Amino acid sequence: MTRFHWILACSLPVITLIVTAAVYSKLPERIPTHWNAAGEIDGWGSKPMAFLMPGVMFGMLGLLYAVPWLSPKQFEVDSFRGTYAFIVALLMAFMGFIHVLTLLPALEIRLPFNKLIMSAMMVFFMLLGNVLGKVQRNFFVGVRTPWTLASERVWTETHRLAARLFVATGGLGLVATLLDLSIWVPIGLILVCSLGTVGFSLARYKQLERRGEL
Repeated sequence: MTRFHWILACSLPVITLIVTAAVYSKLPERIPTHWNAAGEIDGWGSKPMAFLMPGVMFGMLGLLYAVPWLSPKQFEVDSFRGTYAFIVALLMAFMGFIHVLTLLPALEIRLPFNKLIMSAMMVFFMLLGNVLGKVQRNFFVGVRTPWTLASERVWTETHRLAARLFVATGGLGLVATLLDLSIWVPIGLILVCSLGTVGFSLARYKQLERRGEL
């Protein structure tokens, strides 16, 4: 699956660029670039900005492709290469989806932007959480706190917890979004998930430190 995920990750920026080029002549001279919390467009940019996201995707893909080479010894991304390739493909898919959604209003296709973006983010959280427990200690992917990086045991335990929290956050956030609850509900869940994961890594490290088990 590693090869399939890399092929998918490399294909998505290309597909996004092709789609953008295909609709470019139909875009107005000013296109939406930002939405407020109510889902209303409150930022505009010039037409060529339509190619910004595909460019960012290519740049991000190049950086992520170089990460295994950049990784120092004993923190190699290659130790979980299949999971890493899946995460890269997932990120490219999420960015491509966001880009398509930003093009639709310029093509006079009106959709509930905030609801779709938040739903996609919650699905992203669930899928990421599903593989997060497989991520080995490294400097680029995962819950990288001073305490997880200092202890492989803390890293492993934190990521097992984070995997469950990410899936729960994504699931609950998706339900809240589909029920049209306030956008601050899923955002609050993400905040609690993030702070809880970081807090656990600190508390667990200090606990092991007191016991002399590090």
